[in-house]
Amino acid sequence: MLVIVDYDAGNLRSVLRACEHVGIEATISADPQVVMAADRLIFPGVGSAESAVDTLQQRGLDTALKAFFAAGKPMLGICLGSQVVLDYSEEGDRDCLGLVAGVVQKFDFADRTLKIPHIGWNAVEILKPHPLLKGVESGDEFYFVHSYYTRPKDPGAIYGMTEYGLRFCSMLGRDNLFATQFHLEKSGRKGLAILAEFGQWDGKISPC
Repeated sequence: MLVIVDYDAGNLRSVLRACEHVGIEATISADPQVVMAADRLIFPGVGSAESAVDTLQQRGLDTALKAFFAAGKPMLGICLGSQVVLDYSEEGDRDCLGLVAGVVQKFDFADRTLKIPHIGWNAVEILKPHPLLKGVESGDEFYFVHSYYTRPKDPGAIYGMTEYGLRFCSMLGRDNLFATQFHLEKSGRKGLAILAEFGQWDGKISPC
């Protein structure tokens, strides 16, 4: 069973429809017990890290997500879900889940022609292979909506980079967790290709 985590952070139905489109049976749940019992998990989200962490804690989902990750089962973070898995976010000065060492910082450009948030299609440079990236090549474009970006502590956790005023991490991973800053469910054929691979992934990384 694939569960999409509900913590009032939006875009749940669009993620569910994307799963259905690639033949993945999924359900949406805010119940920590259902989350921990899932075979695989999608942790999506839009909005602020501050309210997201508050809701996760109030519902006991923070503990459930940590337990799920520790169990080694496949977990996919999308957008806000790629940020909250790190240690800390500047947005709301908030400690997060700590599944991946690192911090989340706000875009701050001297070039005022660059708008914040970063919205629209942008290319991703793949730094190293991952089972979920079989259908993706460097230069493929995905759809972004965000004002903050992730900075994993370990460069080895970075799978993809994107340029917007600076080079930032747009795909990260650790063990059975993979996460994208861009919205898979809004990224057309390439986004759906990653989602389809997640439906088959066992959570293991083969040696390069």
